[in-house]
Amino acid sequence: MMKCCAMSTTNTWHCIVMQIYFLILINGVAMAQNYKKPSEAELKKILTPEQFHVTQGCGTEPPFKNEYWDNHKEGIYVDVVTGEPLFSSQDKFESGSGWPSFTKPIDQSHVMTKADESHGMIRTEVKSKEGESHLGHVFTDGPKQAGGLRYCINSASLKFIPKEDLDKKGINGNDYSVFKTLFNKK
Repeated sequence: MMKCCAMSTTNTWHCIVMQIYFLILINGVAMAQNYKKPSEAELKKILTPEQFHVTQGCGTEPPFKNEYWDNHKEGIYVDVVTGEPLFSSQDKFESGSGWPSFTKPIDQSHVMTKADESHGMIRTEVKSKEGESHLGHVFTDGPKQAGGLRYCINSASLKFIPKEDLDKKGINGNDYSVFKTLFNKK
């Protein structure tokens, strides 16, 4: 929570308004962002063939041979298609699977799940809400102390925004600066 000085009634009121605004932003309630999914033709221009196959064709990249499985930098992971904020490095853990694994999304409202019975298995698919990008799957074998979930996510569906770049504009001009607070808790 932000600290405020109570110098005058006007300053106190401004401080309260700013605190409410901050809480609204961090909880994703009023994040006026542009998470619009580009057309298929545009996606074919901006995504690599692997990114397109994974996000649009429900593909899977090889384990241990992908960009973020062993990334240990602080930052957030966003949908490579729309820029929706999906996961934080603070919730990333080493699962041994060869894919980036997270205990939870940054904001549950940016992901959706659905039953996936492909390949002779019963799994729960994870997709981004606005972009409907295939991200990966969620399993119940994650760290028990963190809720027991393992979001096993394809690197090809993600773009990593390092902590130090959260002030810069992201995909579709989206502003990720509000997520800097995630890294101030230490």
